[in-house]
Amino acid sequence: MNVLFMHFDPYFCQMESTLEAVSAQDMLSFEAFRNSVIADYKLAIMSREVSLLGRREVLTGKAKFGIFGDGKEVAQIALSKFFQKGDFRSGYYRDQTFMFALGVANVEDYFSQLYSDVHNDPFSGGKNMNAHFATAFVNEKGEWNNLTETLNVSADIAPTAGQMMRGLGLAFASNCFRNAKNKESFTHLSNNGNEACFCTIGDASTSEGHFWEAINAAGVLQVPLAVFVYDDGYGISVPTV
Repeated sequence: MNVLFMHFDPYFCQMESTLEAVSAQDMLSFEAFRNSVIADYKLAIMSREVSLLGRREVLTGKAKFGIFGDGKEVAQIALSKFFQKGDFRSGYYRDQTFMFALGVANVEDYFSQLYSDVHNDPFSGGKNMNAHFATAFVNEKGEWNNLTETLNVSADIAPTAGQMMRGLGLAFASNCFRNAKNKESFTHLSNNGNEACFCTIGDASTSEGHFWEAINAAGVLQVPLAVFVYDDGYGISVPTV
């Protein structure tokens, strides 16, 4: 699978890895490197098995319509290493490994959504299709959470490439916060505009007009938007070759 990565802002390249399990010094040791590789491998295998089991449940009529992210495990684990607190994701419905790696979702959450479990689906209360992730931006009182201390996931939507315009808006918000005259009033929403928005999409959906509109606008506005295009030979589960 090919992954095309684009970034549109000079300060985005300052992004550092968020490997928190071991320190940079410890990573120099063979043992720490070995443990990290094994942990990533286990995660990739787990996510692949989730896809295979979920697809079987759908095809045998035990679950509703399902969307799965098999084939993208390694790329998404690598991507998760660079996603920092305060950053935003505007992704699509094949990001399960990314969400597992960040700790935003787990296997139980995933299958609760697949089975439309209104009590245990933490993302939509069983209302959305599976693999539609989200994190809370406000609390139960409707007040903003401290988004600089959380891994932020905008609620996924089904229309192909619809996440592009939302990703552009989130990245542009960082520019606005960075240039705001009263930025001290927004310290719970932005770290001086230094957060980035990660946007994921499949290669087939790049045929949508708003994909190119978002890419062009991101370049013109110079916003901290990172776009990851997954090209794995399939588009809407249909081979492209």
